[in-house]
Amino acid sequence: MPVLPSSLPSLDLHGMDREITRILVHEFIRDHHKMGTEKVMIIHGIGTGVLRKTVQEVLKKEKFVENFYIDFFNVGTTIVTLRK
Repeated sequence: MPVLPSSLPSLDLHGMDREITRILVHEFIRDHHKMGTEKVMIIHGIGTGVLRKTVQEVLKKEKFVENFYIDFFNVGTTIVTLRK
């Protein structure tokens, strides 16, 4: 059964700068991996794409991330699958 994005734990980064974004995404991923969460949602918004790019840079380096993708229905959101 597919998981609806609205039911996923989420991190909203609206209004954050790049450095705070890096810290928050790292902690969010680490915490949810410890809790055994399978998927999470990171809301970065559309804007100029700076936060989206920063989120993707962090996710590429995270050892707990299996994969991630932009939500098809909301391009201001990235869905992340965590390793078990």
